[in-house]
Amino acid sequence: MLKSLKRMALGTFKSFGLFRLFAGSGWRRRRLLILCYHGISIDDEHEWDPTLFVSAALFEQRLRLLRDRGFNVLPLAEGLERLYNGTLPPKSVVITFDDGTFDFYNRARPLLKQYQFPATVYLTTFYCHHHRPVFRLFASYLLWKARNTFSGGRLLDLDGIFDLASESGRSSALAAIEHYAAEHRLPLAERDALLERLARQLGLPYETLVSQRILQLMTPQEVTCLAGDGIDVQLHTHRHRTPLDHDLFTREIVDNRIEIEGMTHERPVHFCYPCGAYHKEFLPWLKEQGVLSATTCDTGLATSTSNPLLLPRLIDHSAYSSLEFESWLVGLGALLPTRAINRGSQSPLEA
Repeated sequence: MLKSLKRMALGTFKSFGLFRLFAGSGWRRRRLLILCYHGISIDDEHEWDPTLFVSAALFEQRLRLLRDRGFNVLPLAEGLERLYNGTLPPKSVVITFDDGTFDFYNRARPLLKQYQFPATVYLTTFYCHHHRPVFRLFASYLLWKARNTFSGGRLLDLDGIFDLASESGRSSALAAIEHYAAEHRLPLAERDALLERLARQLGLPYETLVSQRILQLMTPQEVTCLAGDGIDVQLHTHRHRTPLDHDLFTREIVDNRIEIEGMTHERPVHFCYPCGAYHKEFLPWLKEQGVLSATTCDTGLATSTSNPLLLPRLIDHSAYSSLEFESWLVGLGALLPTRAINRGSQSPLEA
């Protein structure tokens, strides 16, 4: 009901010219909208997790709207420099992607190139050298794909009966699979074998899904190719985790930077908190490593008073209508009540 009322209100605001008024205002000119995406579906990933993936068709609609409404899409470094020195052009936007999954290379990159928009990929690098699906994400995806065919029974060697028809049943099954892998300290090869066994039991074509590169990271060679397309690659930790320990946290940044420098021959100095989780202790640790900015998953527009190591973004997702998305582009969305997406504290790409 509240969502319907909000959309009705936005429609009224737009019909009375408030969108155009806000877009051209000095208030909006002093603010930078940093868009956040995670994945663009290769197949049906946006149906599996609409908070994590959007379809290629929806992503192109967003890019078309940015172009047709005359928004200035800036590279991250330029956008931040101009935010803090007060020289932002009207209607400034930055596009960012978290993680660096293959679907960015395969789906997002061609569209960004077509619309001639720059973007930043915050790359987590561990799985770049492991050309298989990310364990936790792919297990969740397999369980979801079997929701209509596996209504109850045992899975693998796990204790209990699992009903994959319900979200709670799939969550229980995923938790049991993760616990089993952790308890037995399965190395990556054995985790892959466990996923293959799971797919076989669920009647799913494991090798076909793997060959599509669904829920896999870009390879180093693919990352190297991004620079020629105006894509900036920045820090996201090596193992997609941020330990609350100085030495372990620093290791994540150093390992991540070494990997990215080897692929891009550029030194990354911008950072994104995995899953948006941050602590005040991280800020001086990032400064020690020469990090100039860090983005969160907190919803909002960045201003010149924003802490550069705690920058807000808008996480675009499949549930946003075109009207709601445009309300954020013009700035009006920032003044209306919003509910943050909580993806939980556990890192889905954690190695």
